[in-house]
Amino acid sequence: MSFEAKPLLDARIAIIGLGYVGLPLAVEFAKKFPVIGYDISSRRIQELKGGKDLTKEVEDEDLIKVLTEAPGVGLLPTDNAEQLKSSTVFVVTVPTPTDKHNKPVLTPMIKASETVGKYLKRGDIVIYESTVYPGVTEDECVPVLEKVSGLHFNNDFFVGYSPERINPGDKEHTVAKILKVTSGSTPEAADYVDELYKSVIIAGTHKAPNIKVAEAAKVIENAQRDINIAFVNELSKIFNLMGIDTQEVLAAAGTKWNFLPFKPGLVGGHCIGVDPYYLAQKAQEVGYHPEIILAGRRLNDSMGKFVATEVIKWMMRKDLKVIDSKVLILGFTFKEDCPDVRNTRVIDIYKELRSFDMEVDVYDPWADTEEVKHEYGIEILGGPQAPDLKQYSAIILAVAHREFKTLNIHKSDCQVVFDVKAVLDKEKVDARL
Repeated sequence: MSFEAKPLLDARIAIIGLGYVGLPLAVEFAKKFPVIGYDISSRRIQELKGGKDLTKEVEDEDLIKVLTEAPGVGLLPTDNAEQLKSSTVFVVTVPTPTDKHNKPVLTPMIKASETVGKYLKRGDIVIYESTVYPGVTEDECVPVLEKVSGLHFNNDFFVGYSPERINPGDKEHTVAKILKVTSGSTPEAADYVDELYKSVIIAGTHKAPNIKVAEAAKVIENAQRDINIAFVNELSKIFNLMGIDTQEVLAAAGTKWNFLPFKPGLVGGHCIGVDPYYLAQKAQEVGYHPEIILAGRRLNDSMGKFVATEVIKWMMRKDLKVIDSKVLILGFTFKEDCPDVRNTRVIDIYKELRSFDMEVDVYDPWADTEEVKHEYGIEILGGPQAPDLKQYSAIILAVAHREFKTLNIHKSDCQVVFDVKAVLDKEKVDARL
């Protein structure tokens, strides 16, 4: 049985997972379709029903516009899975993290597939957006859908894969303005998935020939960025030993028309710092040991310790006490002007400094202090008021939040300033990446 194309206007969409990826997509679809937004977090659902998005990916007024309590066009957030039973299109947007050994964790995908399977009907289609290695959709998720639903793949139900391309905190490249890769388990299903996304993605779509190609395309997007950043991070370490300012070198090299403008820094977040491990895992499964991918990961994962070590060297040059000294880290989220603390590598700086018995404060007006405490086990300072900078022997600007750019930060004989993001005037800092 081939997929029987249904009129798009009849689609009843369910978004499984209302985080950084799911909510913006749900809001876009809700402008044209009836959408059930399902999330296992009751706290998240109550927040959204109140017209608030604490991830700040969707403006409150835009969220309020699409909220609905009745059938029809609009978004109904819920933590009640029974609400999914009337849906015909299920879009899975759950996270795909790694464990402490950097191995892919597919548990959220499997659990989401079990939930969808309970409400799957003949003719329905399930679309996955979560970043995975090639084969996960058809080899790992489809069997779960079949087992729970009792239906047969590509006969009773169909699947698609359209990898997310959300850039947290980016208000210019929003979900509707980023070209979308689509795919399906049959040509007819692929056409339907493509047309569905075309109806809300104004940037257009690219229909991949099959699901595995779409999965592979997604996972290499971030692996490529990871490797390029690793290269400039290594340059930063080399030029530091040579007494050369890396930013000045990059500015000079950047005058060539085809020089790629990557910058050194901490590589965290839920994509660039995670996705290469998914590709590496699959490569090893098929008998190939990836050299460049894993080398790039090792290099980038070393940058937090490198920053901490450089700060300590500068303190010793200024004859400042290291043990029991007070250090301030400005920023904890994985990127600027964004509350996302997932896989932030600022924690590496913190842990390395603490290993020298230094007293370390972290201040971040964007981060949720309770979430940081729960996920990382440390207390950080929040709120709009920055602490008194004069009390610290060293200040590390780790995240370029706009609030930090106006702080009165200036190196002195009794204070080290290290600018990880190179956003402060060079004359005001002792060192920068």
